[in-house]
Amino acid sequence: MEAIFQLLLDELKLSTNASEQNCLDVSDRLAKEVARICVESKRIQASGEIDTWATALARHRLQQCLHYYKLGSKRGRVELHSTLSAIVYRYITPPQTQSSYQARLTLIEDFLQSFYMEALNAFRRETQLPVTYQPRTLLQLAEYMAFTERYGKRRIPLPGRRNQQLIILRAQTFSQQQPLETLVDIERAADGGSSEGDSQWTAASMQQVREQMVAQEPEPTEDSLRQAVVAELMTYLEERKQTDCADYFALRLQDLPANEIEVILGLTPRQRDYLQQRFKYHLIRFALSHRWELVHQWLEVDLERNLGLTLQQWQTFQAQLDPQQTELLQLKRKQLTDAAIAQSIGCTITQVRKQWFKLLEQAWEMRNYLVSGQSASSDE
Repeated sequence: MEAIFQLLLDELKLSTNASEQNCLDVSDRLAKEVARICVESKRIQASGEIDTWATALARHRLQQCLHYYKLGSKRGRVELHSTLSAIVYRYITPPQTQSSYQARLTLIEDFLQSFYMEALNAFRRETQLPVTYQPRTLLQLAEYMAFTERYGKRRIPLPGRRNQQLIILRAQTFSQQQPLETLVDIERAADGGSSEGDSQWTAASMQQVREQMVAQEPEPTEDSLRQAVVAELMTYLEERKQTDCADYFALRLQDLPANEIEVILGLTPRQRDYLQQRFKYHLIRFALSHRWELVHQWLEVDLERNLGLTLQQWQTFQAQLDPQQTELLQLKRKQLTDAAIAQSIGCTITQVRKQWFKLLEQAWEMRNYLVSGQSASSDE
């Protein structure tokens, strides 16, 4: 294990700006974790290639840690939060209720706050750190975030030779412990009072609703455009009763392989392929029609950037347009509503949206041709 420790130490010194003592401490903890896994794993012990396994595990732990280190404190937290949220999304809602994405988001926030504390306690325990330990430096924070992701994805054996990720088991328990919904009269909550016959529980609930109604909270500053796109797409799918597509999307956000998605959703390969094609259809409609402004802003290919085309491509793109399409493009640049554009060019709102969809599709294909050197891929 001395060689493993030295490998980790050298890489951390080379790839980070952390102090030498900081690098020593993190390298020591990672090396001890690798050693413990190699000793406890029957498969590694039986393989006869313990050193090879140890090196591979050490490099994997190192890359995870450096990934969060390079992201930095703010982006690292967002990345970890997004990853874990996607895993627990379909498990966090109590089975007796149907909630929107925004309602689930509040529950997910509550659940993950407690899970982060559980992961920190597990990290202290497994690395034999004092109960007062807190990650202070960027490298220590990256080490903790990498551990939290691994901790949540640990496979826990279940009866019947099955297993499940630890964070999903925690999310299921959390959902089962949620109280039933309490009906609240919004008008009475706004008045700030309740009748004498109301139960103490109902009165407390009405007080909470009133506090939320009058609260002046600033807009969240750490929400990225990516999170906004994910939230909008989830809402779009659920409004169209495409919950199976929403579940598929949540699993795709985790970069799960197709066979694992099939097992989780209980689908055959053919059924999963059909679901994938249906999701792709809704994804294109969302990206090029429903919320094209948000998606293009996130991808940095909005109208202010000539739809992501180079100057030469933009000139070619415009040359292909007929007079009505050219006018449509100019009016869109002026941020006119579809109704105003329809009146200006003498067509219906539906025709405006169909023509704009085609224009965005042409620009999309031209960008893909630039990136891939060929026509747009049929993959997602």
